[in-house]
Amino acid sequence: MESIPLVLPKVPDLKEMTLDVPTADVPYYKPMVVPPSDLEPPPGVKADSSDEAPTGIREVKLPIINKKVPLPENEILITASTTAVVSVAATLTATAAFKWVVTALKPILKTLFKKISGNKTNR
Repeated sequence: MESIPLVLPKVPDLKEMTLDVPTADVPYYKPMVVPPSDLEPPPGVKADSSDEAPTGIREVKLPIINKKVPLPENEILITASTTAVVSVAATLTATAAFKWVVTALKPILKTLFKKISGNKTNR
C-alpha cells in the first residue's frame, strides 16, 4: 500500500482577540444634608421664637398626653365628613336593594329552573 500524502489547508492568521473591560451605569443619589439636632442661629441673628402654627392650621391640645395636634381647615373637614356620609349611605342603600332583588327573584328563578329541568327530563 502506498501512502497518500495529506494536504491540509493553510491555517489563517487569527488576530489576537481583546475584550474591553465591562462597564456599568451605577445609580447614584445626591446625599441629603441633615442639620444637627443642636442647630442654633449664628451669632447676631435673632431667632424666631414664635411657636404658633401657620395661618389656617388650628391646634388642639390633647389633655391626656399633653400634646398639640394640628387640625385641618373647616372646608377640608366638611368635605371629608360629607364624603364619608355619602359613601356609607350609598353602600347601605345598595346592600338593601340587592337583598330585596335577591328575595324577589329567588322564587321566580327557582320556578323557571324547575320548568327548564322538567322539560329536559321529559324528552
